Formats: sequence, C-alpha cells, structure tokens
Amino acid sequence: MSKMNNDFPPPMKMPSSDSNSRDSLDFLRKQVEQHHSRFEASIPLIASENLVSRAAMDMFTSDLHNRYAEGLPGSRYYEGNEDYDPIETHTENLAKKLFNAPFADVRPISGTAANISALFSLASPGDKFMAPELAAGAHISTQKFGAAGLRGLTTITYPSIHETMSIDTDLAVKSILQEKPRICYVGQSVYLFPNDLKPIVEAAKEVGANTMYDGAHVLGLIAGKQFQDPLGDGMDIITASTHKTFPGPQHGVILGNNDVELPNGKSLHKTIRNKVFPGVHSNHHLHKVAAFGVSLAEALEFQEDYAKDIISNAKALAEGLWNRGMKVFASEQGFTESHTVLVDVSERGGGADVSKRAESQGLIMNKNMLPGDTSAVKPSGIRLGTPEMTRLGMGKDAMDEVADLIHIASLGGNENEVRERAKALKQEYCKIHYCWGDGENAYSKPKWSEL
Repeated sequence: MSKMNNDFPPPMKMPSSDSNSRDSLDFLRKQVEQHHSRFEASIPLIASENLVSRAAMDMFTSDLHNRYAEGLPGSRYYEGNEDYDPIETHTENLAKKLFNAPFADVRPISGTAANISALFSLASPGDKFMAPELAAGAHISTQKFGAAGLRGLTTITYPSIHETMSIDTDLAVKSILQEKPRICYVGQSVYLFPNDLKPIVEAAKEVGANTMYDGAHVLGLIAGKQFQDPLGDGMDIITASTHKTFPGPQHGVILGNNDVELPNGKSLHKTIRNKVFPGVHSNHHLHKVAAFGVSLAEALEFQEDYAKDIISNAKALAEGLWNRGMKVFASEQGFTESHTVLVDVSERGGGADVSKRAESQGLIMNKNMLPGDTSAVKPSGIRLGTPEMTRLGMGKDAMDEVADLIHIASLGGNENEVRERAKALKQEYCKIHYCWGDGENAYSKPKWSEL
C-alpha cells in the first residue's frame, strides 16, 4: 500500500445488520477519528466551509441541545425557556449591531431554510422571481428544483457578465422593468465581485418588487466591512448561512432593513417572523443559536482583520495559479474581491477529475460549473476558497505554495510528492485564530465518554 493510501485509508467496513450494537458505536467513533486525521493532514479549500471557535463549540454540548423553544422570546409554546429566551434576544441584538440592521431573526437552521422562509414571506405561487443564472454562480435554491420551485415561483435569470461571474447591472435593470417580478434576488455560490446593488434596488421599487440578498458566502466579508453593504444600499433583507466566511455554527439568519408594507398590506418583519415559525421551522436548534451568539460577539472584535486576510489570501492564491499557467477567472479584473477563486481546468481533465485527484493528495476543493457548462456532475471548473486556511493562520507566501501543489496535482503524477508536501505544510497550520482562545487545535480527536 502506498504512503498516500496509508495517510488516507478507505472507510472501515460497516457493521453488518446482525452485529453487536457496540460494534456500531466503535465503527462510528473510529470513522469520526479518521475524519479528523484526514483534515489534520489536508489543506481544506472549500469556499463554503470554516472552523467554529472552541468558545462557540462549547455551546453544542450544553443542555440547550435537548430543548424546544417554539415561538418567540416571551411567547413560547413550551415552558422551560426562561433562561434561554435572553440568549436568543441577545444574539439577535448582536446580529443587529454587527450588521447595522434594524431587524434580525436568528432562528433559521440553515441558509436554505432562511431562503425558504424569505420566499414564503415575499411571494406567492406563480409570482416571478429574478435571480442570477446557475452557470454564472447562482445557488441551487434559486432554481425550479430548489427553494424557488418549492414555493411555485417562476425563475427568470438576469443577464450575466460571464468573464466575472457577475450580474450585468444595466441589462438586469431593463429586465426588471420589463418582467416586473415580485422578488429581485441577488446572491451567488460563486461570488467573485460585489454586484452594483443600487440600480437594481431602484428598478425593483419602480415595479413594486421586494429585494433579497443572499449573503451566505460573503456574510463574514460584509461583517468585516470588506465587500459591500447590502442593507446600506437599500436591499430589503439579507438571508445567509453562518459558517462560510462568517466562522460560526452551521445555522442561518435573516437580517432586515427598515420595515416595509408588503402588497398584501402586512408588515415584512412580522411576516418573516410568522414564516420562520410556524411556516418553515418547528424547533430551531437552541444550542446553535447560542453558538451563533458567541461567534457574533467574537466577530465584533476580530472579523475586520479576518475578512481582510481572507481576501488578500484569495488574491495571492489566484495569482500563484495564474503565474503557473492555470486559467483563473477574471484575470483582467484582479481575479477576485472575495474569498473565492474560480479556475477552468477543462484542459486538465475537468473539474470532477481534478477535484478527486487533488483530494487523494491532500487538497480538498470542489468541482464547479462554468458559463457554458451543461452538467453539474462533470463541469469544467474548480472552486477554491480561503476562509479555513486563513482561519488557521496561513498568509500570502504559503498560499503561493498551495498554488504550486494545486498546479502539480491538476496535471497528474507526482502524487507522493504532493501528498508529502501538503501534509508537511498543513502541520504548520492547525490552530484556530481570529477568536478568543486563539491557538486551539482545530482537529483534536474527540474525547469520548467512557462507557
């Protein structure tokens, strides 16, 4: 067996249906330990992943994990929330402070759940919904097979600038005025550059549409004042997950501008409250809300520096790839103004082959569609992100080394060399930064209960 395979052994054989139940416990624990070992020896470059701080993680194992709190603070359908209610209220206050938002709802359990809650608040089945193109970076929740389709909306896509994976603002305004949608949505899962929001907001107001900004990928950059200010630019709401460039728990949030009256005469803020519960959620994972509160408090102190470093690292990574002959998107525009780098690897086997080959050598990334692609399974591109390695203290010089490893891995061959270099580099970057308790190991093996 090669050294590479010893580093990354295949999953254990699952216990059979007639095995002892303790065999299942042993299997699950060992697989989790193996997962920790894999990430300790790998360089994670998934744009949508990050590391929660130990202070926030402490909330995961509190008794809040076992409880329900349907409704709002002070108006619950379950008793026993006297101590939890101030936690939720304070977490919302922290969110409003960090994002300068008049309104916040911290109950959505994911970014997509926040999107669904918002869509149910703003639109009815059959309404028109304008969003970016899927092949130009849009999230799947905007499509017929995603949250928009679940709500019965008709998705109409904005014209895009394919070279930058961004909305063509001038043509988008014309489309809004022509189509007269109920919702004008801005947001992408490949977000290289900020979009020009004010003309879209103005056009939406002219046709009586509400505006919705999906900030899942760039929430931490917004919090750090390094990307754009959607609420300041007039968007009605921001929906987001809380674990990408924002290094919090896997949860969701809805942030709102000043309240407005919807076409049905109801308040937007009150409608969102009602659609989050009982419309979309029942319980909303109280331990995650508490952890989000910790992450928000940390962000008030650390997020600006962290966001700056995420972006500078992404630029360094992109430049390193470009200097080695890789086809990095938006070279004429400086590659990226976010945490994301997009690369066309069609001449190196395509996104699916390159990402799998890289994973076996200790470089974790994902395949990604590019403009013109028709298959999400075998796309032309790879998407790279810098939130996690930045969180671990990596800087621009080390990013150039990462670029060299990606270049070699994408060409094939030299597997052991890449594997050993990636592992050696990662050993220097395994401690969490930009948080309280700075320097905690990110991948320590769990301390299992003795049974």
